[in-house]
Amino acid sequence: MDISAGIQASLAGRYASALFELASEAGMVTAVESDLAKLSEALSESDDLRSATTNPQLSRAVQGEAVNAVAKHLGLAELTTNFLGVLADNRRLASLPDMIAAFKAIAAAQRGEVTAKVTSAHPLTDGQLAELKSKLTAREGRTVMLSADVNPDLLGGLVVTIGSQRIDASIRTRLNSLAQAMKA
Repeated sequence: MDISAGIQASLAGRYASALFELASEAGMVTAVESDLAKLSEALSESDDLRSATTNPQLSRAVQGEAVNAVAKHLGLAELTTNFLGVLADNRRLASLPDMIAAFKAIAAAQRGEVTAKVTSAHPLTDGQLAELKSKLTAREGRTVMLSADVNPDLLGGLVVTIGSQRIDASIRTRLNSLAQAMKA
């Protein structure tokens, strides 16, 4: 497996790598990835769930019961449910969002995908996103998955981030560069 050392070096990365290996052996990578997406959505929507996973005053048993109930409610696979139990036992539930992100990155790397974050001043149409995806896929030489975001402060143009590379073609940056050039 070719997983970046950066992911494996972090606590979340080590747990995500272990989960990925178990999921691979069981042929459940897609199922676990789907479970983690449901869990991520639940964490972002529920203040109570977020609090239950991050509150150090709750005992391991209480956190374990909480994540088991959530797993049952969301219909998560046994492997994912057991993983959540291990996190509760080890007091690592607070790192769950980072583990989910690391697992997604590992799974995407195994599929030969790379994720690009695209920020624009206005929402992009499906056609614009498809065209951008095809151009970035051609540039990168592997499948690019887009994550779109809107930031009106850009005024216009795009900012694309792929891994550690950043392509900034926003009007705000161009205006700032012009202002700096005029000061010089």
